[in-house]
Amino acid sequence: MIVQKYGGTSVGTVDRIREVAARIKRTRDAGHSVIAVVSAMSGETDRLLTLGRGLSEKPVERELDALVASGEQVSASLLAIALGELGVSARSMLGYQARIVTDAAHTKARIQSIDGELLRRLAQDQVLVIAGFQGSDGDGNITTLGRGGSDTSAVAIAAATKADVCEIYTDVDGVYTTDPNTVPSARKIDRITYEEMLELASLGAKVLQIRSVGLAMKYGIPIHVRSSFSDTEGTIVTREEALLESVVVAGVAADKKAVKITMRHLRDEPGVVAKVFGALAEANVVVDMIIQNVSVEGHTDLTFTVSEEDERHAVEIARKVGEEIGVKEVLANADVVKVSIVGVGMRNHAGIAAKMFRLLADEGINIEAISTSEIKTSCLIHAKYTELALRVLHDGFGLANAPGEGA
Repeated sequence: MIVQKYGGTSVGTVDRIREVAARIKRTRDAGHSVIAVVSAMSGETDRLLTLGRGLSEKPVERELDALVASGEQVSASLLAIALGELGVSARSMLGYQARIVTDAAHTKARIQSIDGELLRRLAQDQVLVIAGFQGSDGDGNITTLGRGGSDTSAVAIAAATKADVCEIYTDVDGVYTTDPNTVPSARKIDRITYEEMLELASLGAKVLQIRSVGLAMKYGIPIHVRSSFSDTEGTIVTREEALLESVVVAGVAADKKAVKITMRHLRDEPGVVAKVFGALAEANVVVDMIIQNVSVEGHTDLTFTVSEEDERHAVEIARKVGEEIGVKEVLANADVVKVSIVGVGMRNHAGIAAKMFRLLADEGINIEAISTSEIKTSCLIHAKYTELALRVLHDGFGLANAPGEGA
C-alpha cells in the first residue's frame, strides 16, 4: 500500500495531471495498491480566497472552508478522469466521503479519525483519489486543515490504512541543507530524521507541513519527498539512525514569516504574563520565541513572535489585554527573520550555539532574540541580513560537504 500526495504544481495543468496519472499507473502496474491525495491546482486556493475576501474583509470561517475546499475537488475529479483514460479504475473522494473527521476549528482543523479499513478495502480494486486539505466536523460542516494541509491528509491516511510509505511529490527533488535558490552550494539530503524535519518544517522549510511530520513520527510512517517531474530518488524522512549522529548540523532554515510583537512597560508581577499568553492560546494564536526583559522599577517589556498570518489577531489581543494590565504600548515589527541550525548531532556536541553566534557576529549581524532546543538553535535577526546569514551558517558548518563532514 502506497499513499502518494501530489502538490499544486504537480497538478497545475491538464498535461501535468496526465503525467501524474501515468506515474500512478506505473505504480499500480508494479503490483501496488495506490491512494493518491491531491492539492488544488497551483494558484487556485489563492484565487478562491481573493474572491471571498473581495466580498468581505473578514468572511465567516465556515464559509471560507466551504469555498476553498472546492479547489481540491476539481483536481481530484480531473485526476480520476485522467486515470480512467489510461484504463485504470479510479474513484475521486472528498474528505467527508473518505470519512475524515476533524474538530470544528475552521481554517485550521485537526484530524480526529479516518476510516482506514474502508479506504484500504476500496483501494484493493481501484485507485482512490482523495481531496487533501479537508474533512468534516461532527455536524457535517466542511473543514480545512490550514496551509499545506494536504501533506497532513496524506500522512494521516497512510497511518489509518497502515500504508508502507507515504510519497510526497512536489516541485523539488528532496529536502536540501538550506534553500538552494539562496545558497547554490546547498546539498540534497538522502535521509533525515523525523525530529530534524520537524524542526526544519517549523522553521520555514517549505517542503513539508509541520503537522504532517509530527503525524509520521507518531505512527512511524516513512515519508519519501521527491519530484513529480523526474524519477530521481528524493529524501527519506524516517527514524533516527546511528549514522546520522555523525552529522552535527543537518540543515539551516529561515522563517521569513515571523512577526515580533512587543508589549512595553507592563507590570512585573505574578499572573500578568499568564494572562497575556492565556488569551492568545484561547484564540488559537501560536506563539514562538518569548523574551522578557529585566524588571526596572516593577515594570518590564515582553516580546514574542507569531506568524504573519496571526499578526493582526495577536496585536488586537495584546492591546486588549494590555489595557487591562496597564501596558504603555504594543508594537509589531515584521521586518525580522528567524534563522536556525538543526541537527540531532547537536545533542552530543558542545559549542555549536557559540559557533553560530560567532559566525553571525563576524558579519556584523545583530541577534535580537534567541531560542534553543535539544537539536536546534534559532536567532531572530533583521530581515535584510537573511541571505547573508544563510550563506554564512551553511558554509560555516560545512553543509556543502559530503555527509559526516560537517564542522
